[in-house]
Amino acid sequence: MKLIITDIKDFNTSLRLSIKGDYQVIMPHGNIHHCIGCFGCWVKTPGTCVIHDGYETTGAKMSQCSELILISQCCYGSVSPFVKMVQDRAISYIHPDFVLRKGEMHHKRRYQNVISLSAYFYGDNITQAEEQTARAIMAANADNYDGLIKNICFYKTAKELENITL
Repeated sequence: MKLIITDIKDFNTSLRLSIKGDYQVIMPHGNIHHCIGCFGCWVKTPGTCVIHDGYETTGAKMSQCSELILISQCCYGSVSPFVKMVQDRAISYIHPDFVLRKGEMHHKRRYQNVISLSAYFYGDNITQAEEQTARAIMAANADNYDGLIKNICFYKTAKELENITL
């Protein structure tokens, strides 16, 4: 299954994307609360956030996906605030214990799936520095998820995404 996290509110109706296979979309609906760093998703309700606002199962959904696709406005070389909040709320995807990977300390994998990460950024004036920053952040995300990078692409508008197949 592909898990798509996007900041596009009307993603299912505004873009006519070609998406192969099973997928789920997490997009803005209602208010999302910030992660409060309580670690409840690690110790009280493993795999599920303790804040019940409709985004509490993101970590569990990540455990079921083979590809995590981020579709986001590029904000200073990173994802939009909404996509970042969803990622923060998905910290339950990883385990609180640590391991060494590639000579660096990372959280241990909680689930068996290996995620390939794709990111599709849009924005009128994305600079080369922002592209480099975004690529570095996505590589760090893949390392943190103990996954792999599949695609990182940049577009001037979200509408240009209609020409791609996910």
